[in-house]
Amino acid sequence: MPDSITSLPSSLMLTFAFALTLAAGLLLKMWLSSRQIRHVAQHRAQVPGAFAQTITLAAHQKAADYTLSKARFGLLELALGTAVLLGWTLLGGLSIVNQTLLAWLGGGMAQQLALLTAFVLISGVIDLPLTLYQTFVIEERFGFNKMTLKLWLADLLKSSLVGLLIGLPIAALILWMMGATGRWWWLWAWGVWMGFNLLLLMIYPTFIAPLFNKFSPLEDETVKTRVTALMQRCGFSAKGLFVMDGSKRSAHANAYFTGFGAVKRVVFFDTLLSKLTPGEVDAVLAHELGHFKHKHVLKRIVSMFAMSLAGFALLGWLATQAWFYTGLGVQPNLNAPNDALALLLFMLAVPVFTVFIGPVMAQFSRKHEFEADAYAVAHTSGADLASALLKLYEDNASTLTPDPVYVKFYYSHPPASERLARMTA
Repeated sequence: MPDSITSLPSSLMLTFAFALTLAAGLLLKMWLSSRQIRHVAQHRAQVPGAFAQTITLAAHQKAADYTLSKARFGLLELALGTAVLLGWTLLGGLSIVNQTLLAWLGGGMAQQLALLTAFVLISGVIDLPLTLYQTFVIEERFGFNKMTLKLWLADLLKSSLVGLLIGLPIAALILWMMGATGRWWWLWAWGVWMGFNLLLLMIYPTFIAPLFNKFSPLEDETVKTRVTALMQRCGFSAKGLFVMDGSKRSAHANAYFTGFGAVKRVVFFDTLLSKLTPGEVDAVLAHELGHFKHKHVLKRIVSMFAMSLAGFALLGWLATQAWFYTGLGVQPNLNAPNDALALLLFMLAVPVFTVFIGPVMAQFSRKHEFEADAYAVAHTSGADLASALLKLYEDNASTLTPDPVYVKFYYSHPPASERLARMTA
């Protein structure tokens, strides 16, 4: 339980810092989005010279219109998300839900789990109209959505049940550790959280992903032979090559590795195999192999370990400070645990204060993509990789003319022009 004496100056300072940083982040994101919208619209009428021989004007304009629709919708999401965040925090929404459940259930594990569940449910209901509009209006308008409302509802039910069955036990365990393992609870909780994430990486391909999609062994002998030879050349092994029925939900195409350690799988969207030649499939897979060979996946896992350790340590301290609660609009419980409150407030506040770290992470990600491209060019045909990337950019309606500043802040993958120029060089 936090100290009963609230530090008023600290509380007011946190309120001011939170509000100021939230406003600054909102203005920055709106400015970036307006730049993106203006830049893409200005270049909509003409295909960039580097792509004039490979991309039609109709495809270029479709990508521009798709990007503009998503960007404008993103402004609405941004405004609503900011309003909801203020509602949960400084306007007292989380405190009201907490006090209501406290009156019904009393203090204890049941009340804390109910608070977490109520937060997730309310947030989900608020996001529901946006998700429906994104899927059945924007994606539908541009020919990407293949889901029926029945399938969408089935996915929602399945994901909710999976989240309930997995999320509640781990949440209960962490809440128990917060109250029962002393001042170093955050170190034990971090260890459990990391172990849980690693376990999830191993069981996801076999037990969770098949609940949503059908995975069939790759049957195309030409592709299978080429892919197997590529993996042998690169010294890479996987548990299997699978085709996923991605066309069941979307027209977007992709390929990825899933799993961890000995249970890694190579998964191709059926939409990808229908649009790329065997050589292009080779090149796309070689790019993914490049991520493993350069240890990008391991580096990201280590980074996740380090950042989560720092986060748990910070939460361990903040959870004992009354100003942390009052400064974010919540009245802490005096005679009941505040562990669930601390978790939720921390989860809500951290993205606000770390918004300016995003460009740094995006820069590292783009660097990794360049390295994976170089690896693919060294082990397959650079021409095949270039043509595959152009097909994927066109197929996914990715704009060829994004705003450079927007790219620096948000893009985890370099724009097509930069990737192709680097390959040529």
